[in-house]
Amino acid sequence: MKKLSRILAGLLSMTMLLAATACSETQTAETSSHYKSEDDVAVSQAEVEEQIDLGGEAIYWLADYDLNPQNNQDRSVALTLFEDQFNGKIEWISCTSDTKFDTLTNRILGGDPVDMFPYEWDAIPNGVSKDQYQPLDDYIDLDAEIWDGMRDAIDMYEYNGKHYVIPYAISDPLLITYSRKLCEENGLDDPYELYEDGDWDWDSFMEMMKQFVANGDGSSERYGICGWFGQAMVQSTGKTIVNFDGKQFTNNISDPEIEKAENLMAEMHSLNLYDPNWYGNFPDTGNILFYGMGDWALGASNAKNPDADIMVVPFPKSPDADEYYLCGNYAARMLVKNSTKGEAVATYIMCERLAATQEDYLAAAKEKALIPNTSASGVVLSYVTEEQYDAIQSYKADTTTVFDFGYGMGSTMYGDGEYTYETRGIMNNLMDALLTYPDSVDSWAVLRDNWSAAIDDVLKTYNAAIQ
Repeated sequence: MKKLSRILAGLLSMTMLLAATACSETQTAETSSHYKSEDDVAVSQAEVEEQIDLGGEAIYWLADYDLNPQNNQDRSVALTLFEDQFNGKIEWISCTSDTKFDTLTNRILGGDPVDMFPYEWDAIPNGVSKDQYQPLDDYIDLDAEIWDGMRDAIDMYEYNGKHYVIPYAISDPLLITYSRKLCEENGLDDPYELYEDGDWDWDSFMEMMKQFVANGDGSSERYGICGWFGQAMVQSTGKTIVNFDGKQFTNNISDPEIEKAENLMAEMHSLNLYDPNWYGNFPDTGNILFYGMGDWALGASNAKNPDADIMVVPFPKSPDADEYYLCGNYAARMLVKNSTKGEAVATYIMCERLAATQEDYLAAAKEKALIPNTSASGVVLSYVTEEQYDAIQSYKADTTTVFDFGYGMGSTMYGDGEYTYETRGIMNNLMDALLTYPDSVDSWAVLRDNWSAAIDDVLKTYNAAIQ
């Protein structure tokens, strides 16, 4: 299977021959997939020195979404390459987001076919320790040029000397959405300009929120921020609760930078700067300055606030940090345990990487992303501006994405339970309890002491499993 790198070299040399026509895209829970028609990405077999022919072999894909086109959509670039160039197929095994792990376990134990599964935070170490997945090293040449730009992430995920997770793209960055108009009306700086100048940090962030709240006339209560916040704030330090050096997991809960982030959240609560209510898009009420959420909420935020001049920035950095850190995710596919189709799964992953890196595909994806999404009656439901789109791509390229292995250690570490402080996962509490459960914990010192020993117990179990 390492011969696939030579095939990819041939494909890469031919990317200028591929049509750069418009494509459409569909959203999944994981990331956006870029779409072209089948004729647009046809590559003649004579142009490839050595061809992998999967002979129509089907990958059984278990997920709560289909990789095949739905509702008259075109095929994705990755799927088109996989089907037309390598003669492979995807067979979808449908499940819900709540049942997918149970379905995966039952199919593995029952010997029912399943080959590929979405990457989830739970994959390493929990999924691997449960014998749900197998490594991809025998099928993918990680020295191939196509993995340039992703090697740090690939190395980070190496576990027991093997690569079970091979990310092909960065997805779902958590960003701060704001209105330039609202900032201007309140005499505040533009956070994007601060970011461009390297001055978008916790200090400027806090000062802007405090001033915005102070500017209120009392007609409605003002807040500095709402939305998904705590995790991105902690990870803006570049530090993680659980560290992994490739050999052992260690408890990093006492890191002083994490303490600073947690104390900042405690201060925000004491000043009533955080609105804990859930919003699906940037509020149009004019009484909240910032909105923390994944980039998927941007389109609807624009549509709900058409005159607000919406923009997005990464979470501010710690004043002591030397760079900006991005709280996001990695797009990847898992090779399921007992699957005999490692070559086919690896080929599909390579096709995803091509779709995520080649200029013609990316240009077409951008063109389509800028087309507004409208209802049947013509009402604009969501849209993204070119400035916003380009900025998000630059954030993915110019910042360091942070992943905490604490999220991959089962429900004790990461689980919502009954959504109480006592039953939630440890990571959930560490990231936002100072904002959302102030009656249960009133300081970082108490929160840290409540859970540090429990983290040590979890790490002992996973460290014992490392060979």
